[in-house]
Amino acid sequence: MDWQADGFILSVKSHGETSAIVNVFTREQGVHAGLVRGGRSRRMRPVLQVGNKVNVRWNARLAQHLGSFVVEPLDAHAALIMENRLSLSALNACAAVTIAAIPEREAHERLYDVLDIFLSHLGDQEIWPALYVRYEIALLHALGYGLDLASCAATGTIDNLTHVSPRSGRAVCADAAQPYLDRMLRLPAFLKENTGLGDTDLADGLALSGHFIEKRVFHGFNKAVPESRYRLIQDLKAAKLV
Repeated sequence: MDWQADGFILSVKSHGETSAIVNVFTREQGVHAGLVRGGRSRRMRPVLQVGNKVNVRWNARLAQHLGSFVVEPLDAHAALIMENRLSLSALNACAAVTIAAIPEREAHERLYDVLDIFLSHLGDQEIWPALYVRYEIALLHALGYGLDLASCAATGTIDNLTHVSPRSGRAVCADAAQPYLDRMLRLPAFLKENTGLGDTDLADGLALSGHFIEKRVFHGFNKAVPESRYRLIQDLKAAKLV
């Protein structure tokens, strides 16, 4: 059994004295693990960094085996942001949430494309925070828990959508949301239109995606949201971005 594909490294764990077990996210094979022999060598360490885009060739005797990877570098996203703590925090959160939420070997082509866009902009702090929220929203869709932000759940209108029901995941217009503001999640404008981030949009977006990731993705499997996501929010607060 063998296949070859481009993908993004999500995690790297030492195995024995010289090898590493690597998880990559590819368009065709989804999240997939493999053993990289010599993965701890001086030559391979810069390649096997979370966020890097690589080409992998996987080979195993049987499909259910761990198998081995031969890895070739493509784009070194990690090296470009190595000195930026906030971007690294976002990268680690994104990788951890992905590997914890997405079932192994399950293809999610659209989510892969959204991840590609997010990682390509990690060097631009004006852009990536909104893309991170969009990635989490796309992850919910990929897992069958997509939010319905097209029209108001109460009235059917498509105008003045300001909140989201924490139970149904559907948008609610300002008038219908008014009596229940203390229970509603705010809907940031950038998730409906191609607008810049308002003063509270990033915090509102993270609260929105985080609520449904916790309740719909992790809670049902008795799993905790990865700690790196909480660290990202703390880092964003320290940087006064939320």
